[in-house]
Amino acid sequence: MKTVDHDARRKAVLSSAINFYIREAEPVASGDLSAEFDLSPATIRNIFAELEEAGYLTHPHTSAGRMPTDKGYRYYVDFLLSQLELIEEEKARIFGAYERGSETLDAVLEKTSDLLSEVTHCAGIAALPDMDERFVYRGVRYIIEQPEFRDASSIRFLIRLIEEKRLLLEIIRKHNSRKVAVYIGEELGCEGTENCAILISSYNVKEQPVGRLAVLGPRRMEYSHVIPALEYVSEVLSEVLSDI
Repeated sequence: MKTVDHDARRKAVLSSAINFYIREAEPVASGDLSAEFDLSPATIRNIFAELEEAGYLTHPHTSAGRMPTDKGYRYYVDFLLSQLELIEEEKARIFGAYERGSETLDAVLEKTSDLLSEVTHCAGIAALPDMDERFVYRGVRYIIEQPEFRDASSIRFLIRLIEEKRLLLEIIRKHNSRKVAVYIGEELGCEGTENCAILISSYNVKEQPVGRLAVLGPRRMEYSHVIPALEYVSEVLSEVLSDI
């Protein structure tokens, strides 16, 4: 029983540590979580050490606090996030953004990328059907404002990734399901994306996937909000396109 309790506590501490880091963009100290769990800072530090040894957390050289690794984010996304659902007000905002039956495909996808960026505060990307090499994007400013992208080299890489298109299209087209796929840091498979994550979904016409939607942002994005937002936009867009 003690082992089960300890494992559950480790998972809870990992989840809270990642939530803190997503929210504050600062390494998590033991004192930041001790009150939440009614545990001493020393006990939290011991759990941090176990999680770091297992590869879920790391610590920068300039701080005693911890921050998530790719492995930590992956475990968080796959196992620790609770039931994901948008609030009704946000669903209504997304559903009401489209003028059904009166817009071209290009106009609808431009609106979709705008909507994704506004709802998620990341870059929203809408790729046209597979035979087309075009995509539209909005909201790069949201990424550049994040502390992970303050240095010039990160900004240059981010702009090149989007403007050169080929590499980003290769990543986006790995996925052809409405179920959201999440690629974190080095999972993207290209140099310079260590601080990035991309979430991908397809949109359908007559039940067939024809194009992709994506949200590009920092690894430290609010997955609990971005995942259901992307899912719902994909669902609504598929309905809208059936009327074009």
